[in-house]
Parts: sequence; C-alpha cells; structure tokens
Amino acid sequence: MSKVRVRFAPSPTGGLHLGGVRTALFNYLFAKKHQGDFILRIEDTDQSRYVAGAEQYIIDCLQWCGLNPSEGPVQGGDFVPYRQSERKAIYRRYAEQLVKDGYAYYAFDTAADLEAQREQIPNFRYGHENRQTLRNSLSLSVDEVEQLLKQGSPHVIRIKMPSDETVTFHDLIRGKVSFETNLVDDKVLLKADGMPTYHLAVVVDDYLMKISHVFRGEEWLPSSPVHILLWDYLGWKEQMPEWVHLPLILKPDGHGKLSKRDGDRLGFPVYAMNWKDPKTGDLTKGFREMGFLPEAFVNMLALLGWHGHGDQELYSLAKLVDQFSIDRISKAGAKFDFEKAKWFNHQYIRQASLSELKPQIVTCLKEKGIIVPKDHYLEQVITLVQDRLIFLQDFWDQSFFFFEQPKVYDFAAVKTNWTNHKFDFFEKYIAYLEKSTSANAQELETAFKSIAAEQGLKIGELMLPLRIMLVGGKFGPGVFDIAHTLGAVEMISRIKRAISELTK
Repeated sequence: MSKVRVRFAPSPTGGLHLGGVRTALFNYLFAKKHQGDFILRIEDTDQSRYVAGAEQYIIDCLQWCGLNPSEGPVQGGDFVPYRQSERKAIYRRYAEQLVKDGYAYYAFDTAADLEAQREQIPNFRYGHENRQTLRNSLSLSVDEVEQLLKQGSPHVIRIKMPSDETVTFHDLIRGKVSFETNLVDDKVLLKADGMPTYHLAVVVDDYLMKISHVFRGEEWLPSSPVHILLWDYLGWKEQMPEWVHLPLILKPDGHGKLSKRDGDRLGFPVYAMNWKDPKTGDLTKGFREMGFLPEAFVNMLALLGWHGHGDQELYSLAKLVDQFSIDRISKAGAKFDFEKAKWFNHQYIRQASLSELKPQIVTCLKEKGIIVPKDHYLEQVITLVQDRLIFLQDFWDQSFFFFEQPKVYDFAAVKTNWTNHKFDFFEKYIAYLEKSTSANAQELETAFKSIAAEQGLKIGELMLPLRIMLVGGKFGPGVFDIAHTLGAVEMISRIKRAISELTK
C-alpha cells in the first residue's frame, strides 16, 4: 500500500452533524492505523451557502473530539491552500481541458431558460436526451460559441455524460458498484462565477493532494459515476483513490437518515457542539454542552456502523486506532440510540479521574453563582456523586446540597410519625456532634445507632428524617457520607433549622 492520505472535507454551512464527525473519525482512525496523514480541507466553493464562523466551528469540534489533522487551514502542509475558495484559479484549466478533449462543454442557458424547461418538462434533467436542443457548445456553431465567449457571456461548464454506458467501480465496503450513465445528468463542473462545483473540485483536489482513500457517506454514491469518469477523463485513473462509502446514521426507528429535525422532535442533539446561526440567532444544542465527555462521544460514534472484536463496547481513541479495519464497517445503516449514547457517557464519567472532571465542574458551579470551595471538599463531593452522573450537567442536581442549605424540606413522609421522643434523640445527637467535630462517616453512623438504641428507637425511623434535614428530600448518596463531607458544624446548623421547620 502506498502512503495512506485521507481527508475530511466539510462545507462551512452550519453546525457539524454527528454523521460528519463520524466520517472525520473513520478517516482519522484509518490514517493513524496505517501511519498516514489525516487532512482537513474546507470545501467552500458554494459561496451562497457559506456561513461566517462555520469553519472555526468545524475546527473546534475536531479539536474537542481529539481528531487533530496532520494538514489543514490551521496546520498548513505541502499542499496549501486547504480552502477551496483560495484554490479557485486551479480548477478552470482542468475544466477547459475537459472541454478541449470533448468530455465537457460550455452551456450558455440562463436561469430563466432552465426554469422554463422545468415548467414544461416534469423532472427535467440536462443530459444526453436534450442537450442538443439547449443553448450550449454542442448545439451552437463554433463561431457562435467563440463569439459568446469573446463577449463574456455568462456560462457554465458541464460534463458530457456518455450514453448507454455502465460505470463500475469497487467500494471497500460494498464491493462492486455499477451505475447506468443514461440515468445521470450532465452535472455542472464550473459555475458562471468561475467557482468549481463539488464534482470538479473534489476530484482535482484529491488528485493534487495525493489522497489514497476516500471515506464519505453513502449519500454521495449517486455522484460516484461523475467522479469516476472525471478521474478517467483527466488521465488520472491510475492514481484514483480507493472508495469507502459509509453507512447512514438512521433515525431511532430505523426509517430514514437522522436529521436535526429528528433531534429537535425527540429531544436530543445531533450536532457535536452548540451551533448558533449568525443570521437568525437560533441556538442548536450540541453533545458537548449537554454534558458529554469527548471520549464517550467518539466511542459512541465509532460503534455506529463499525464493530470491534467480541462484545467489547468501551474503547479509548488509541484502542480504536489499534482495532480499526474497513472490513468491520457494516453496509447497513446504523440506528441512533440516545439511551445508548447516555450509557456511554455514564461509563466514561464513572471512570474519569478527578483532574479530568474538576475543571468542568468548577465551570458548572461558577455558572450557578457558587463560590468554588477548596479542592479537598470539592473532590470529596465529586467522588460521592460521580457514579450518579449521566451528563456533567447533572452534577448540580446531584450535589447542590453540599454547597447551600436546603430551601425546602420534603417532610410529608415523616411528619405523621414525628414525636417528642425523636426530637429528644436529635438533641442528643447534636450534643454528640458538638463534642466530635472531626468524626468520620463510620463514627457518625456508630454514634447515631448507639444513641437510637439508648432511646429505644428504630434506626429506620430516624435515617429518613436525618437525610431530609441535611439535603431537603429523599435523595443523595449515603447519608453518613453526606454528613461527614458537610462536617459537624454544618450538620448541627442544618438539623436545628430543619427541626424548627418540622415543629412549626
């Protein structure tokens, strides 16, 4: 195998769909597996769809996921520039060469001309059946064409698709793939503004950048015959990359490709990170801001259409690189399961180190207006609630009582059984706490049970009131772990305040 060079080539038109990130991931894994190059190329030739800020957003998404390119707009490389809009001058000569060799032609039809055709002919296509009746260099005389070009008449360059032929190629996932050329229209290669379309630019750039393998979504399969022919027509067939068309990521019910609209409807993100539309101001939530760890997001994406050995589900990025192979990519679409995505995140949060979690949790506390406590206290709290977190944003709901006293108490379950005898018990427990300010969780529990036994009270009747006094409700980790973390002074304050509420 010659040197592996793969590229992720997104268009800067908005948020980055998880399908796009998966394409980037599979490119990255294959490159790293074979000690190759992973290239980021920005395909911004469609200036009408260009969105300010989208390129930086793409770069930030890849960085968050740990998929750092070897070459690209930021890193540079031997094949600069890596934005197609900056390569505009390159493409025309190849388009003109195709015209000269008889594989493409000038088309002078106006937008109004084409609209009139669409109104007259249902499912109008510009191709072998009608090109001779339209206004192009195949139907006009040589003199007419030369005159129009001299006058600077607006025109595009279209590929001349052959009729009655079959284009066949080998896909590394799907095997032999064939297309009938009669079913493919004469795609525009170079637009009137001099910008190439995707079809021309992608072939030229893949050739010039020495791309060895093209990983892209299966939605690009219908474009393949045009691209295969261009590789041939430009004389580059021997250098054509291997093709890998990835399966679609499907809606949870398996019916159709997963879209942003599905995420909005079903309540989960489909973008890697928050995306704010600069024109409308609309905010679309991303996996990062929902509280996903990048490692969990990447692991989840890898298993959408690829499987490793056996039943293993948790893979570090390094392990994914080690085990990745194209023959383990499925042909069939992969259903997106948000519950499974949450499971991945839960697993990664559970095994994350304090140093990994702490910076993000500090941010969470600051957003809530909480003065961040000393490291020792914060680490104790994180350790107690870590297993309970599905998302990082769950931290506050699972731990707020460590940072502020309860504002309300759920005493409904204990009020009916409250007695002065229990009041006396808590008075005695407060007296113990005042003398034992450094007691650990085990000592706090032992004393609690001992005083209860002396008073002739059942432990079960006292544990729930204590929990409610400390946190406000029937939730949280072990009550004596909470007690020890809060400390004796804070416990006394909370018990006294709660009793005054309970006995009103």
